Amino acid sequence: MSGIVKIIRRCIGILSLSTLFILLLNIALLMSVSARMATNAGPWTTAEETAQELRKQGKRYVLSKEQANQLRAEHVWAVLIDNQTLAVQWHTDGLPQEVPLSYTACEIAGLTRGYIGGYPTFTAESDSGLVVLGYPKDRYWKHMFPSWDYQFIKNAPYLALTVVGVNLAAIFLIYVLANARFLKSACPIAEGIEALPLGGIVEVKEQGILSGIALKINETSRMMQVQRRELARKETARANWISGVSHDIRTPLSMVMGYAGQLAESAALPAEDRKKAEIICAQSIRMKNLINDLNLASKLEYNMQPLSKEQVSLSALARQSAADFINSDPKETYPVALEVCCDAASDRIRGDKALLLRALRNLLENARIHNPAGCRIQLTVHCTANGKRLTVEDDGVGISEEKLENLRHTPHYMMHDAGTGEPRHGLGLLIVQQIAAAHGGKVVFGHGKQGGFLAEMVFGDVHEDRKR
Repeated sequence: MSGIVKIIRRCIGILSLSTLFILLLNIALLMSVSARMATNAGPWTTAEETAQELRKQGKRYVLSKEQANQLRAEHVWAVLIDNQTLAVQWHTDGLPQEVPLSYTACEIAGLTRGYIGGYPTFTAESDSGLVVLGYPKDRYWKHMFPSWDYQFIKNAPYLALTVVGVNLAAIFLIYVLANARFLKSACPIAEGIEALPLGGIVEVKEQGILSGIALKINETSRMMQVQRRELARKETARANWISGVSHDIRTPLSMVMGYAGQLAESAALPAEDRKKAEIICAQSIRMKNLINDLNLASKLEYNMQPLSKEQVSLSALARQSAADFINSDPKETYPVALEVCCDAASDRIRGDKALLLRALRNLLENARIHNPAGCRIQLTVHCTANGKRLTVEDDGVGISEEKLENLRHTPHYMMHDAGTGEPRHGLGLLIVQQIAAAHGGKVVFGHGKQGGFLAEMVFGDVHEDRKR
């Protein structure tokens, strides 16, 4: 349900932000338009300026040239009504015919708040009378009865906020009601998608506006079930095949090894034939080890290998492995140098001693197999507060970048190996990876400092990736 909750939150967030953005945009546009338009104080100010610029010279009135030009530019006419006679004492040129030249008190009251002949009028006091300005008929609209309740003006901000809040609530309610069917259909869809990786059978009701998606989810679930059953069948067949072949080959292989051993020790055979028998023995032992590795790899992959975990000293493991390997190399073609960078209290992990010895033996044997001319091997135990490392490094022929990448990313030990003409870094190293993973660690492969091959088992700081 967390997925559908995120979708709902996202939709509500987008709706809220969109509404707020539109509201702010409207306010900004209103303010921009209002700033471009003349305010209501403009014509009243012009009327006052006209009254100030109108001067009496002798028996006639004269308006300053600048103010007259301003009125002419705005197509405004003006009159001066005498205080005593209520008659027009002065007016601008081009006075409309419908504008009277004498007024009553009622007419003056009307033009002050309204119009003369449809012309919106604005007034200002002067020393001699009342100055009246008339603007074009389509220039201003005048509110002739302006009166507002004081409480309404006082509470206007609160009323505006209330209206905005009611509008937002109404928009949100409309949105929820309009999408109720979608939300009702989306919840089972989200639950089905979250259940797919768990491996169970997913069956979503195919109804509502998302019925098409529900149908695809159900089809995907059925396909995944079929694929899982087919994969399990193939894996079972593979495991059974490995187990059967390993069991059936042991008896004839033991006979071959026994007879070859007798021939190698027989004094009746020529030296050359005894040498061939020794080679048969050696290759038979290698084949036996390969079968054991194959069985072990299969068991580790399917978690069928029981682990006898105990407190194991890595330095003791390294010493035992190095000693066993040196004893198997009487010609000293592969000298081993051991370096322990740990104290007795910090080199212990909880693990299966036999499997860890097997992993170290595989790493040492890997150096021997791929360096037939011999090489020096460095075995290092390094302990830190974050983890522990077992490193096997040689100064032999090394490994190419292409093969190193293949080794790092080989998903399965039964993958086809195109390089059958050359020694393969394969099953033995993959078993090392499986043993490390069974102990909560990992294996890092790379190039050694002397140009050879490096393999490192890491326990503890499995998230640290050392690049070499």
